[in-house]
Amino acid sequence: MPTLSQACHTLLLTAGLAAASVAGAAPAKESKNVSDDPYAWLEDVTGERSLTWVKQHNAKSEAELTTTPQFKQLESDIRAILDSDAKIPGVEKIGDYYYNFWKDKQHERGLWRRTTLAEYRKDKPQWETVIDLDALNKTEGENWVWHGADCLKPKLQGEKPARCLIALSRGGADADVTREFDLTTKTWLKDGFFRPEAKGGLQWIDRDTVYVFTDFGKDASGAGSMTSSGYPRIVKEWKRATPLADAKPVYEGQPTDMYIAASHDHTKGFERDFVSRTLAFYNDELYLRGGDGKLIKIDAPNSASKSVHKQWLLLELREPYGAAGQTYAAGSLIATKFDDFMAGKRAFTTLFAPSDSTSLAGFSWTQNHLVLNVLDDVKNRLSVLTPGEGEWPRSEFTGAPTFGTLGVAAVDADDSDAVWLTATDYLTPTTLSLAQIGKRPEVLKTMPAFFDGTGNVIEQHFATSKDGTRVPYFLVRRKDLKLDGKAPTLLYGYGGFEISLTPAYSGSVGKGWLEKGGVYAVANIRGGGEYGPRWHQAALKANRHKAYEDFAAVAQDLVARKITSKEHLGIQGGSNGGLLTGNMLTQYPDLFGAVVVQVPLLDMKRYSHLLAGASWMAEYGDPDTADWEFIRTFSPYHLFNAQRDYPPVIFMTSTRDDRVHPGHARKMAAKMLEAGKDVRYYENIEGGHGGSANNAQAAHMSALAFTFLWNELSE
Repeated sequence: MPTLSQACHTLLLTAGLAAASVAGAAPAKESKNVSDDPYAWLEDVTGERSLTWVKQHNAKSEAELTTTPQFKQLESDIRAILDSDAKIPGVEKIGDYYYNFWKDKQHERGLWRRTTLAEYRKDKPQWETVIDLDALNKTEGENWVWHGADCLKPKLQGEKPARCLIALSRGGADADVTREFDLTTKTWLKDGFFRPEAKGGLQWIDRDTVYVFTDFGKDASGAGSMTSSGYPRIVKEWKRATPLADAKPVYEGQPTDMYIAASHDHTKGFERDFVSRTLAFYNDELYLRGGDGKLIKIDAPNSASKSVHKQWLLLELREPYGAAGQTYAAGSLIATKFDDFMAGKRAFTTLFAPSDSTSLAGFSWTQNHLVLNVLDDVKNRLSVLTPGEGEWPRSEFTGAPTFGTLGVAAVDADDSDAVWLTATDYLTPTTLSLAQIGKRPEVLKTMPAFFDGTGNVIEQHFATSKDGTRVPYFLVRRKDLKLDGKAPTLLYGYGGFEISLTPAYSGSVGKGWLEKGGVYAVANIRGGGEYGPRWHQAALKANRHKAYEDFAAVAQDLVARKITSKEHLGIQGGSNGGLLTGNMLTQYPDLFGAVVVQVPLLDMKRYSHLLAGASWMAEYGDPDTADWEFIRTFSPYHLFNAQRDYPPVIFMTSTRDDRVHPGHARKMAAKMLEAGKDVRYYENIEGGHGGSANNAQAAHMSALAFTFLWNELSE
């Protein structure tokens, strides 16, 4: 069972502020410096003046970029890729059925549907529609976007699960509602569990009881129920057919915490309840909830990722950990029996220990095994461990592909040793296989080629950063590329929150860039997770500049290899990657010919006061303290110099982004435009932090970015 804190980390800038308005984005909190900001009015997300400004600049960008036949063709091509019926429908096993959420041209908001494994093996399975989101929107006059389903597991083998908790978001915002759905009748329960719009969730305990963590409003003393990051601060136990106001408090965190939640482990014979207190990213506490309701802390390091599966406790370490006379290295995965640990015993078995070139990309339990996924110089390797006393027996994963990025997920960890195995790279369409541990995988689905990549090749190179660190990056180029420095080249990066960038097939990148003859590069800079915690921690807070030095080094290496030159080199990044490209724009303007900045953080003085920003202070620091002295060195909004020349730039965001405030992009664009710089701006009205709420919007925004880059870099 993954812990709730792990889920928060996986979502990355995902969980955020509870909606304070129907618009889904809360007004910005005041801070002492906002009155000094002439563009602060653009933080009013849905204000008339702000939206008038947005529409005005959207129109200018549209007029420049969208009127040509080439744009319309590219948008159409990308839309066709996104809508394609030939995409692989990923499935989740619930009872006897395999469920999939699917969007295409006829179903813009999507279908939640199901089939059997026998049907799924076919080229064209027969699907049974469970929820038609477009039809629901039409009936209810809403603009719901799918946020997922949590279905109550059957207690008896073969028993069909009857109830699910469905999360729906208005327009793609992070704030959502949770409604109860009957899988047997395929109807919404009128008197079922319902969580009003906020950021938070419901988790099943049993058929008539859930954990609820959400915005409960203010108590009698006037205290709110959300953290300063805007996440749930209180978790309660809620009985069916009782008012939410009567739900029983389970745990209350501090206002300065990040996220409080709870879950029930339904594993037969190992039923347990857990409460998760996340103080900050990679800083959490996990509690076992006893039958009497008392909480017992699992006394493992806050920095460790803690997970419990059956009788085992696993710790994924981000700092060295000393126990029973041994010290385990940061980046290790260690295991012990859960009951022994709770009884005070601290003897662990090392399941993975990092080397200079390896890190743990993830792990997945099956009924009898644990599959490890390891990155070795950003290339995946799989192995199988069998739990037992002492050293766990280890073997290679039978039949695992030797190319590209590999992903492993259990089909049903309680009842099977089967896993879903995906394989992909930049030029090879994704394949999905069904693999029984110890047997060769059965290829079930293969994504078609959405672009002609036959003339291209994938390479891995290493650049040398300012402090001598070797920084890997991937390069996709034509085999016959002339090394004359003239190739239009797009460099992508992220570099934060221990997220690794590994090769993946993208029809949009292929159609919008590679097929035109462009070169595509992806930088594995510090701040990411490519080499485990050490790679991430090397670029935290005062060391943030190292991520930007790494990215600059990759850009310079591309030029040194005569792949491209400044005039033909463009960059792109979103969210934390938008902060990256914002810093490259302001700190290294002489390296690039065009910059795409998407759903970005840019005003690092205000970021912790805007929406979910306070939750990221473990990554960047607290700008309201002495930390500002180093934060100001990577705040693009403050680094901008009206007297300096900058490359052409487009800022792209979403009005409905209630995670990273659209004010970041708005204010930066306004400041640069007033100074007469070469700036474009586009804000999608829907879409949340992902930027788009349906395939049409996603295709339009991708075509805008690629068209802008090609116009600037191919001349």
